[in-house]
Amino acid sequence: MTDSTYASTELPSASQAGETRSSGSEDHALANARSSAQAAGLAFSGSLAPADAWRLLQSAQAILVDVRTAEERKFVGYVADAVHVPWATGTALTRNPRFVKELEAKVKDKSRIILLLCRSGKRSTAAAEAAAKAGFSNIFNVAEGFEGDLNPDQQRGQLGGWRFHQLPWIQD
Repeated sequence: MTDSTYASTELPSASQAGETRSSGSEDHALANARSSAQAAGLAFSGSLAPADAWRLLQSAQAILVDVRTAEERKFVGYVADAVHVPWATGTALTRNPRFVKELEAKVKDKSRIILLLCRSGKRSTAAAEAAAKAGFSNIFNVAEGFEGDLNPDQQRGQLGGWRFHQLPWIQD
């Protein structure tokens, strides 16, 4: 599914997508993330490990929103079927003032579980804070991002991240 498909199709609500397990209790990883976020005083729901994010996507419990620039997605790679709403644009990473409006247009149900992904987890944390302030109640950061942090040689992809954990991704 492409970004334009998400833009024109209303996504199912959290209850329709099976937000909770059959026992009625919240997913363990989500509950832990919420607890940690609350203890840290975060404005958003918390952070999830890449493997937990992938599991939630595979079970249709969540939507992945890639907040990286179009250039990053094109040249570094991206997760198929992720919704694209850039937090910043261009090589200068100019803050996208329309981020919340664009997110609202692509994800109609603010109660859905939404996972935000950037390069290392820093921009997606800022995006999660903005989304939570706009009323998104289940907004999570994907810890480590797509490429992870820089190693001592100033290289990404060796200290964590979506690709490091060998989760599915594609590249143009």
